[in-house]
Amino acid sequence: MDVHYDEQKFTELVLYVADRLRSDRSGGATKLNKVLFFADFAHVRRHGSPITGAAYQKLAWGPAPRRLVPVRERLVASGDAHVEITEFLGRQLQRVVPDRLADLSVFSAEEIATIDQVLTDLEGMTATQVSDLSHEEPGWRLVDEGETIPYEAALVGAVQVSTPTTRRLQEMAAQRFGLLPS
Repeated sequence: MDVHYDEQKFTELVLYVADRLRSDRSGGATKLNKVLFFADFAHVRRHGSPITGAAYQKLAWGPAPRRLVPVRERLVASGDAHVEITEFLGRQLQRVVPDRLADLSVFSAEEIATIDQVLTDLEGMTATQVSDLSHEEPGWRLVDEGETIPYEAALVGAVQVSTPTTRRLQEMAAQRFGLLPS
């Protein structure tokens, strides 16, 4: 997969997602990181390419874009955003708060649809729940902490759980279609 990082799109995605998370009580840095990850990787699954091409690294609490801190610092320095420290369930949150609207003209309609669907899918979930969900992603499981998660991992199927029922059904199907050794 040929991936090109687009810092302008990543910057606008940070602003757009941060604005949408503004009313989310758990919408701090952790949830922002995960929404960005899920948006890029969901777009790979749907359309074969990421939205921003940002590199995401495996961290203990889930995937995080390598360029988020420098982009956030630039947004704050330029006055396009600020960081608020808030509290949710006794935990301190660092919330990126946009001071300007994101320029959505840098995104295609398909990209906006993917971003909006990810936000809808994760709505109402805490940062911990979203982190736990990100740990189920094959890409997060495939690499060591600190390594970059390859976009190709978005196309890897989720690991299936084997239970007595699934093994029995598998054996029945194999017998039915003559796939068992005689």
